[in-house]
Amino acid sequence: MLNKIRKNLKDKGGFTLVELIVVLVILAILAAMLVPALTGYIDKANKEKITAECRQVVMAAQTEISTLYGKAQGGKLTQADLDKTVDTQTLAKRIETLSETKGNFKVTVSEGGVVENVKYQNSNWFVEYTVGDNGGSYNDPVKVDDTHTVTT
Repeated sequence: MLNKIRKNLKDKGGFTLVELIVVLVILAILAAMLVPALTGYIDKANKEKITAECRQVVMAAQTEISTLYGKAQGGKLTQADLDKTVDTQTLAKRIETLSETKGNFKVTVSEGGVVENVKYQNSNWFVEYTVGDNGGSYNDPVKVDDTHTVTT
């Protein structure tokens, strides 16, 4: 009787438990090798995203500041002109609406109506835009910690 059962099991042609476990172990090893590679791509995508968002804030801020500079008298845009023309909260809201971003940012403007510096933070990432001799540049985005905080 026992020989008959063994013969029926051998004729079935299915997988043994050992074969299934080996396949599962191989899949687990492949998944363990894949996870670190994917996290690198996720960080790279987040860096590109935060830089793009900062670029949007810079462009929106330059648009708003250029408008205010055109209205300024004497060809200089001073802090008094900014305060007199529009309050800081309204300007920040207009920049946020125009850039379609939800992060925290701080904009520094020159008397000539040029955006000189933007500090932008969103989703635990921080990036800064600065104007130098060769035009504007963005630094490499970094994860937010205690040394990189932006207040509006």
